[in-house]
Amino acid sequence: MIIGSNEIKISTFEEISSLLFSLYKIIQMDFGFRKIAAAVPLVKVADCNYNIEQITALTKEAALKNVSLIAFPELSITGYTCADLFHQRLLVEEAENALKEFVFNTSSLEIVTVVGLPVAVGNDLFNVAAVISKGKILGVVPKTYLPNYNEFYEARWFAPSTHLSVNEIGIANQIVPIGTDILFKCDSFNFGVEVCEDLWVPIPPSSYQALNGADIMVNISASNELVGKHNYLKKLIEQQSARTLGVYLYSSAGFGESTTDLVFAGNGIIAENGSIIKESERFSFENQIISADVDIDKMRTLRRKTTTFTNLTGCDLRDYRSCDFALDIVQPKDSLDRYIQPRPFVPSDDEMDERCDEIFNIQVNGLAQRFKHTHSKSAVIGISGGLDSTLALLVCVKTLDKLNIPRKNIVGVTMPGFGTTDRTYNNAINLMKSLGITIREISIKAACIQHFSDLDIDENVHDVTYENSQARERTQILMDIANQTNGMVIGTGDLSELALGWATYNGDHMSMYGVNGSIPKTLVKYLVKWVADNQMNEDAKEILLDVIDTPISPELIPADKDGNISQKTEDLVGPYELHDFFLYNFIRFGFRPKKIFLMAKIAFKGEYDETVIKKWLYTFFRRFFAQQFKRSCLPDGPKVGSVTLSPRGDWRMPSDAVSSMWLKEIESL
Repeated sequence: MIIGSNEIKISTFEEISSLLFSLYKIIQMDFGFRKIAAAVPLVKVADCNYNIEQITALTKEAALKNVSLIAFPELSITGYTCADLFHQRLLVEEAENALKEFVFNTSSLEIVTVVGLPVAVGNDLFNVAAVISKGKILGVVPKTYLPNYNEFYEARWFAPSTHLSVNEIGIANQIVPIGTDILFKCDSFNFGVEVCEDLWVPIPPSSYQALNGADIMVNISASNELVGKHNYLKKLIEQQSARTLGVYLYSSAGFGESTTDLVFAGNGIIAENGSIIKESERFSFENQIISADVDIDKMRTLRRKTTTFTNLTGCDLRDYRSCDFALDIVQPKDSLDRYIQPRPFVPSDDEMDERCDEIFNIQVNGLAQRFKHTHSKSAVIGISGGLDSTLALLVCVKTLDKLNIPRKNIVGVTMPGFGTTDRTYNNAINLMKSLGITIREISIKAACIQHFSDLDIDENVHDVTYENSQARERTQILMDIANQTNGMVIGTGDLSELALGWATYNGDHMSMYGVNGSIPKTLVKYLVKWVADNQMNEDAKEILLDVIDTPISPELIPADKDGNISQKTEDLVGPYELHDFFLYNFIRFGFRPKKIFLMAKIAFKGEYDETVIKKWLYTFFRRFFAQQFKRSCLPDGPKVGSVTLSPRGDWRMPSDAVSSMWLKEIESL
């Protein structure tokens, strides 16, 4: 048996079983990451020998880095700016000879390379991308759209792909397929190729390639620089990768091209689902390679989930030919050639203000519509002095302000219990005073003690009944006040709590409208901070900042001997930043525990060790499955981001689903 370049001899049943198990483990560890690269070589115009030396050296360098696919710029073998020299037979023949040399010199490399050159077919000359792997030219893709406006004169030298009358050509002593109807496929990823201007048209060829199964769209280009053009180009690439739910690999000509009239800065760009994850230095005088581990698994999951992706009624989806190839893919173990965002729900610093403003307004507008529709006279909300109730209160204040309803119509209820501390109590009272709402204080201690007596419960036993009875007592008070004031109870529970089931069923789990239902815990404090910085006076801001610094707690267990919070949520269920990371990657992309574990190790390197990550990953999946029954009957609330758990929208799961497969995989880590 031969696997890759290794011959394995087997003879006994035990050896066969061992081999199959080893292969199974290899397959199990394939998380869908593929390392791809864009290269920007130095060129000399019309010097095919020099250019192919640079291309060969960069390809070998990439292969040593375990790159599976590398793209070079348009006409990179000759240089893009040869102009009328493209009519010289010698240049075209030398380009083919250089290609032949490249094929021979890279035949032992486990890599696929895309290079550009001119190719004569019959009476026409085509600007093509040649795809090469392990001594074989897999196919040749001609450029379809030839720019012939402003500074471009390509139609002077080249014919468009529509002039092709054959589907195979002889090149570099090989018979190879040619055309724009070719997809290149191996076991682990598929890709298509387009050339420069093909991206700039209303429906790029890569759109059809993606619909027919291309995970990666490669564009080899020679786009010159103009003021403002680079940002426009990046937007095009981002949009095309987003529209195709795929990866876009772009390589454009750089230093060495003629500057008679134009300048080429050299752009290597790798985009994934609407975001650029790697780009090269512009205007460099050196050879460059940029690489990234792109997530093919993620792209395929998104396409399966987005049911409209292939539902293009009336669209002409022609048949594509497959050019198959094989590669030995080296799987990542403890590192990835890409950045893994440890807090995926939290906007980057440069987007923070815009995103927080947008999120807050979604919450406000959702509540405003529900408030008007129900003809409510008041908004009733329990104020604990914690983050979640603070954010919900701020949403209520902004909502009634926009509706021109007095803030006094907000009834803030603080309900001290056995675990309430002076810090949270004072923050709750002072915040309500600073915002000018109606304040009601109702202690739940006496009611709970009576309840314990009725049920013959020892109030010194701080078990789940002791805790949940307090949460349900508070909810009953809020619901009755809402009836009393012709109002609605505003829920404060957040997305992270719903994922873990960290809420009392028919207690804080229930409300008449949950404004925080799709806000994860890691985002709540940023929203509160944003409101504090942008919409509050100094007194209110000071209170909000102290709320942000207060440990997260339901305060259902008595305080310690010093009067401080003794029941800290993250000590019990784990760090919310880890759980939010698990939640995002599990729900958004359907990743399995092993992949999430690998990504978490990379994202939180230096913050949490493997043992800690594994412990809380197990907790997350155990609780997520066990607590689905609470999510099956959630109150209404606005969807804010791409991940939410509403049973009427993004997440429909039977409460009886079994978690054993997921937990077993975590145990095997």
